[in-house]
Amino acid sequence: MSTGSIDTIPDPASMHEPANKNTPPHTLSRALKKPASMALNYAARLWFSVAIIGQLLFVYYILGFYVASALRGDLAAWSKVLPHGYIKGDNIGNAAIITHIFLAACITLAGILQLIPQLRARAPVFHRWNGRIYLGSLVVAASSGLYMVWFRDGVGDFVQHLGVSLNALLILFCAGMALRHALARKFSLHRRWALRLFLLANGVWFFRIGLMFWIAVNQGPAGFNPKTFEGPFLSFLSFANSLIPLLVLELYLRSQDSKSNLARYSMAGGLLVLSVASGIGIAVAFMGMWRPHL
Repeated sequence: MSTGSIDTIPDPASMHEPANKNTPPHTLSRALKKPASMALNYAARLWFSVAIIGQLLFVYYILGFYVASALRGDLAAWSKVLPHGYIKGDNIGNAAIITHIFLAACITLAGILQLIPQLRARAPVFHRWNGRIYLGSLVVAASSGLYMVWFRDGVGDFVQHLGVSLNALLILFCAGMALRHALARKFSLHRRWALRLFLLANGVWFFRIGLMFWIAVNQGPAGFNPKTFEGPFLSFLSFANSLIPLLVLELYLRSQDSKSNLARYSMAGGLLVLSVASGIGIAVAFMGMWRPHL
C-alpha cells in the first residue's frame, strides 16, 4: 500500500494553517487535499478495526468449538455444524478438513499481524517470517479447500462450488504476486497485492458476515432455502465474498491516488457505510452462528 493509506494517519497538529489569498497555488492544493486524505485514512482505519474485531471473534469460535472438540477427541461434533465434517474411515477427507480448519485460525491471526504498520517497521524480521508462514498456510488451505469442495460433496450447489474455487484460485494467484514483488523489493506493489490477498483469505469470513447481515435486514432467510443451503442469493454471495472486497479495495486505492477531493470524501463515506454493515453482520454472526456452539 502506498504512503497515505491505512498504514499512516496524518497528524492533525502538523497541518498547515488555512490558506489565504496570498497562498501559492501548489500550497493551496496541498492544504485542501489534507482534510480529504485524513477523512479517507480514518475511514479505512475504522473499517480495518471493525474487521479485526470480527476476525478475532471468528478465531475465538474456531478455537472454542473445533479445536476444543478435537482436543476432547470428539471430532464427530463437527458434523453438527458441517454437513460433511468428520466422516469415519475417510482418512484423506478428514485430514483435509482438519488441516483446513486449523489453518483458518492461524491464517486469520497471521494476516492481521502482517497489516499492522508498527509491527512491520519495528520487527521486519518477524514480518518476513510471518509472511512466509502466512503464504505457505494459504497455499495449503486453498488447496485443501478445493479438494473438499469437489471431492467431498461440499455444501451448496454447483454455482457455489465455482465461487469457492474462484476464491481459492485468486488466493494462489495473489500469493504468488505478493511474493514476487517482495523478492523484487518492490514494496509498494507488494503491499497492494498483500492487501488483495488479505481480503481473499477472509472470503469465508466475508461470506458469513454477509449472509448474517442479509438475514438481519430481511428478518429471516430470503433468496435461499435454509435446509438445502441453495438459492440465488447464496450463488451470488459465493462470488461476491471475493469480488466485492476486491472492487472496494481497487476503488480505495484509486481514490487514494486521485487528485480529486470528491473521490476521497466519497470513498470515505462508502467505507463508513461498510463499517456499519460489517459491524451488524459480525454481531449477528457471533450471536446467531458462533456463540451457540461455544
